[in-house]
Amino acid sequence: MDCCNNRVTVHNRRDMLKSLSAGFGYIAFASLAAQAAAASGPRSILAPQDTSNPLAPRSGHFSGKAKRVIFLCMDGGPSHVDTFDYKPKLQADTGKELSSGFRRGAKLLGSPWTFRKSGKSGLYISDLFSETAKHADEMCLLRGMHTTVPAHAQAQLQMHTGSFQFVRPSLGAWSLYGLGTVNENLPGFVTVNPSRSAQTYGSAFLPAYYQGSPMRMSGGGNRQAQGRRQRPSTQGDAVPNLTNTSYGVEGQREQLDLVQILNSEREKRLKGDDQVEGIIESYELAFRMQSEVPGLVDISGENQRTLEMYGIGSQPTDGFGRQCLLARRLAETGVRFVEVTVGGWDHHRNLKAELENKCQSIDQPIAALLTDLKQRGMLKDTLVLWGGEFGRTPYAQGNDGRDHNNKGFAMWAAGGGIKGGLSYGSTDDYGLEAVDGKMHIHDWHATILHLLGLDHERLTYNYAGRDFRLTDVHGIVAKDIVA
Repeated sequence: MDCCNNRVTVHNRRDMLKSLSAGFGYIAFASLAAQAAAASGPRSILAPQDTSNPLAPRSGHFSGKAKRVIFLCMDGGPSHVDTFDYKPKLQADTGKELSSGFRRGAKLLGSPWTFRKSGKSGLYISDLFSETAKHADEMCLLRGMHTTVPAHAQAQLQMHTGSFQFVRPSLGAWSLYGLGTVNENLPGFVTVNPSRSAQTYGSAFLPAYYQGSPMRMSGGGNRQAQGRRQRPSTQGDAVPNLTNTSYGVEGQREQLDLVQILNSEREKRLKGDDQVEGIIESYELAFRMQSEVPGLVDISGENQRTLEMYGIGSQPTDGFGRQCLLARRLAETGVRFVEVTVGGWDHHRNLKAELENKCQSIDQPIAALLTDLKQRGMLKDTLVLWGGEFGRTPYAQGNDGRDHNNKGFAMWAAGGGIKGGLSYGSTDDYGLEAVDGKMHIHDWHATILHLLGLDHERLTYNYAGRDFRLTDVHGIVAKDIVA
């Protein structure tokens, strides 16, 4: 009731359902809701094959090397000089003071771990990643990375959206916008255990059906299993709760039928409203997703050898092993962009113990994921990315820690058209600043889109009278790393 004008305000069913929906159901809701309004809304420059469905698969600007992306996001800024950026001079000068720069007088801290040549390519990789190093010939180490700011929240936003200042669509959302998805029963963009702001998987001004669908999974598995292997349960705390257990399948079906009846009455009053029908039908997709996803995360069908390869049933690898296995299963079913986030890399102190523990929990699962994808013939068209929002300083913080470093750090990529066994770019002798083959996050984004068959300068969306893109007015494709 509008008290000032004595007038009743009628809210349509779209507003009501949108405000009440959440999680997987809302993503499905937003997805099919847009189908009814697709003709009148802003359209991608890449026309989908099925013009009635904006999420339908479509061709890129050119033939891409990769069909899908798995991004292993290390939230907190892993230390590059202890993992994938070998600095022998830093080792030799441990304990010496920096003679110039902002941190003049700070004492250099060499890595406590040994770097070894790995694979036929001889890439130097730390013993912290001894299992992952077995895939050196399939990996491209990006050792000239840099980003704009050294603060976690802002750097995470820039790594995901290209901007640390404004609300912009995420990398996964842009990928889905450009290529669509091939599985109508699952979201095209899934993020496992996302951290920090929802902007990191949001769609911003892109239609809501391009945003990521979050899945929460336990990171620790069964703690009582520590130190021994065991057959994992098929349910347990690693299975996200996607169904309405209060009503069950039949109850939910009845709810949907009731909504359809209400929708019919609404249409009669308005003499037909295609948008309302499209919105209500979206619940059918949500219903199908609730039926399919539990089977997707049920790993009882995987053989024991696969489970052991991922470290499932053992500590400390069980939690991340399950997440990597889920990433493979999602990619296998047609999900376009999968992100798995691991926090806890902000090692301002206790570097020796905490970094080693963190790497032990992810090294075996990462190696297993690469092996699994390769055995299934998927690695060649699956782009696997690893890295955090920035790196760490080569000088010590306290006695056993490293501070933030956005001027130079390392990430890596494998599969999906990447040249394997390659070290691209470099930081200075101490790992403080990128000096050669420099790759800003904008360049990283441009290269990822290129591998997917998308021109970052042409993948645009008109909003508020301006054509926006992931890379803004920046971005250079690193063609030297493309196979």
